Amino acid sequence: MKNKRNTGLFLTIGLIVLVLGVLGWFLITIFESEKPVVQLAPLPEFLKGEQEFSLKASDMKRGLKSIKVSLKQGSREITAFEKEFPFKGFCNAEGFHQFETAFTIDPSRLNLAQGRVDLQVRVRDYSRRNGGDGNLSRLDHKMTLDTIPPAIRAISRLHYVNVGGSGLVVYQTSSDSVKSGVYVNDRFFPGYPHPDSPEGRHVCYFGIPVPGQKKYNIHLWAEDKAGNQTQASFYCRVKKKRFHTDKINITDRFLDKIFPYFAYYLKGMDAENIEKFLKINQELREKNNSTFFELRDRTTPERQWEGVWLRLKNAAPMAGFGEKRTYYYDGKEVDRQIHLGVDLASLAHSQVQAANNGTVIFTGRVGIYGQTVVLDHGQGLASTYSHLSAINVEKGQKITKGDVVGTTGRTGLAAGDHLHFGVMVNGLFVNPIEWWDSHWIKDNVTRKLDLLEEAK
Repeated sequence: MKNKRNTGLFLTIGLIVLVLGVLGWFLITIFESEKPVVQLAPLPEFLKGEQEFSLKASDMKRGLKSIKVSLKQGSREITAFEKEFPFKGFCNAEGFHQFETAFTIDPSRLNLAQGRVDLQVRVRDYSRRNGGDGNLSRLDHKMTLDTIPPAIRAISRLHYVNVGGSGLVVYQTSSDSVKSGVYVNDRFFPGYPHPDSPEGRHVCYFGIPVPGQKKYNIHLWAEDKAGNQTQASFYCRVKKKRFHTDKINITDRFLDKIFPYFAYYLKGMDAENIEKFLKINQELREKNNSTFFELRDRTTPERQWEGVWLRLKNAAPMAGFGEKRTYYYDGKEVDRQIHLGVDLASLAHSQVQAANNGTVIFTGRVGIYGQTVVLDHGQGLASTYSHLSAINVEKGQKITKGDVVGTTGRTGLAAGDHLHFGVMVNGLFVNPIEWWDSHWIKDNVTRKLDLLEEAK
């Protein structure tokens, strides 16, 4: 009898515990405190036009109840997206626990004003917390609506540029511009603000690549922080120019002399001499020109050069800029290349002077160009000195016009002792002869820079 009473007591207690456990689980479940997870992309700093957003929300416990996306600007609140989710099944087991969508914000359709816009996302679940309203997840993102492109206009008027030559344009941008310059077809030349002239005044050196083309699309371009872009035309006439042609006969004797210098590049290559030469003259040449092009980012925004540029003393021209070279081997044409500098020859191991004031941004071997020094003259202008037998300067060194940077030699793909001199505008090789001409500098550069002086 006593055992029956004890058994009944234990069953009663067990039942009470079970009921309390189920009740506790139920209360914990319906009053759970875990907030929904919400993700929104992208999160742009600026809104410059119609923008699509991707929204993801999830709540793996009680499930999603509602999502609301709104825009606030001043006292206005605009609903951009809103959705209610139905409650399905026991404890919403069959309800929505994950949701993904995309929506678009069109500032013009919503009549948003220029300036700050607050993007707000509110996601609730089916928890009974907070008076039955559920757990709330908030995502707030501040943006600036800017759909107005910057302004840009040319100040200098007439621009005559030779194929292979350099040009300079002086222009004005609005204060919201953060990047500007000149496009010559698809090639961009950045402009640089002039420190001593009114705000927004810039200078931009640009070049016309060789060989020439039938048509050119040359225009000013500017971009603001929001990414709005604008362009403006300016008068620029490209003058055709003829360049010399030259036939170069490649002999095995010459190749036997140069191959040891390029042993590092030809290592492991088992091929005929002409195949090795073409690997150097084509593949390595392209890599070397890319090396020069990459130096454009090391320029200073301030002009460093002054006056006419110096030419190697007592030197005879051996090859000109833009020269079209045809290479022959065993009487057959094997390659064609364009010479992107001026070859000057004087006495062997002649001193090489800096063409103008600048800063050394590169020293060392550059494949077919051999031992090379590159000087930055500011605002995208640079000069190169190649085939040197010795280098007298170090990277980072400040150079004054006339300082000796090295001595001539025959390193690289050189048949004899000479200097290969080049001028670059934002990584594009241009004709150095123009920069040796005081009249050309006066007509095409100095007079335009004087416009900035007059504006002070």
